Amino acid sequence: MLGVFVILLMLMFGNGISILINGVIPGSVIGMVLLFLALITKIVKPETIKQPAGYLIKHMSLFFIPAGVGLMTAWDLIADHWAAILVSSVLSTIIVLTVVGLVQQKLEKH
Repeated sequence: MLGVFVILLMLMFGNGISILINGVIPGSVIGMVLLFLALITKIVKPETIKQPAGYLIKHMSLFFIPAGVGLMTAWDLIADHWAAILVSSVLSTIIVLTVVGLVQQKLEKH
């Protein structure tokens, strides 16, 4: 239960910070960064969140259901702008792959 509490506490802090900065960064992202920083600084021990985090990862596919339903409800909007969505998806994928590859090559040299 302590691990679940820690994860939810970090999510709550992240959502609070997100509200304070007018939602520029999603609260879940800020919460993950806070949890990461807590793990790095050893404020939270990895053993504390290992079991609940493993359970959440094991059932991660359930978290994609609301996103899929959201896509279905916005189908008309997607149909109107499919070309822009496709081009931006392809270009952003190519950019991310290129940057990750270049960073990896640079890191391997060191």
